[in-house]
Amino acid sequence: SGMMIMVEGMSGAGFFDWLCLRLARLVNYRPVPLLVCFMILSAVLSMFIDSITVILFLAVASVQLARLLKFDPVPLIIAEIFTANLGGAATMSGDPPNIIIGTALGLTFGDFLQNTGLIVLVSMVVIVPFFYFAFRKQVATQDEAARPKAMEMDPKASIHSWRKFALNVGVFLLTVVLLITHAKTGLTVAMVGVIAAVLTLLVNKDPILLLKRVDWQTVLFFIGLFLAVSGLEQTGVLEAMAQGIAHITGGSLTLMVIIILWLSGIASAFVDNIPFAATMVPVIQAMAQTQGVDLHVLAWALSMGTDLGGSATPIGASANVVGTSVAAKNGHPVTWGKYCRYCAPATIMVMAVSMVCIVVRYM
Repeated sequence: SGMMIMVEGMSGAGFFDWLCLRLARLVNYRPVPLLVCFMILSAVLSMFIDSITVILFLAVASVQLARLLKFDPVPLIIAEIFTANLGGAATMSGDPPNIIIGTALGLTFGDFLQNTGLIVLVSMVVIVPFFYFAFRKQVATQDEAARPKAMEMDPKASIHSWRKFALNVGVFLLTVVLLITHAKTGLTVAMVGVIAAVLTLLVNKDPILLLKRVDWQTVLFFIGLFLAVSGLEQTGVLEAMAQGIAHITGGSLTLMVIIILWLSGIASAFVDNIPFAATMVPVIQAMAQTQGVDLHVLAWALSMGTDLGGSATPIGASANVVGTSVAAKNGHPVTWGKYCRYCAPATIMVMAVSMVCIVVRYM
């Protein structure tokens, strides 16, 4: 929730509107390069900011630009959702499952970046061209006269106070530095979130308003979730699961990785990936102990499976729900058919890339 408060501060300062317009101007307001730009932006921002928040403002920006430039924003939003989930997998602070896995296993921001981060980089090389070819005809502008009009917009107009802008962006940059160095400074990722929140509340004039805008339901959901999972741990359900998987694989690490990756991928497409990750952490811990295999390799498989599997359906991850509802609110409903037609194959592709990367690198 600390990160949510920071993002609200940046949003209030006009940072995201300015960023989207800057990028749009860089590509001369052409929808197809815009698609590629927003995909990369979505992935990069999601490494540091919660993917739900990234999608919130990117989807709104896409709808606004689509209105200006007369093209269909749905392909843009679908591609952004997918790359937000993918980018989030690269770091410990990106996707909630990674926070859960990292905290439980004592991993650092750097550990994720060097392991899942590299897999995400390879996946992006595959996925950006995939969405580019899938959507290039759909986002072509319908009205050539719309572009010159859009060119007149000034990105700077979205910033009301430069001081507020500079302070909030400063807090963000400091947070990124703290996240990257947290292993050396001994701060936990949660602590960095608290620092980000406190600084944001200090640099903004109306802190109470910021607190009101935070999604407290999500925060309470996390608290309830941790309680539920500890209940499961004590009943031995998880141990049975671990033994089941170990039994099928006969102690082969490669098979374990493949099963964990695909099991968590398929499960996360239909179940919220946060409770699933929390449920699986003790399972992989038990497997590592009983089978004598490397716990970290299992952790990377679980992380990639839960983070990527969630992209396959409109309900698989919170970012998907948020993105599709922004589109629907603005008169562009996204059907299950349309969403899954593009995201299901894309998910299978990145899952396959992850599997190959893990097997090649650690086996």
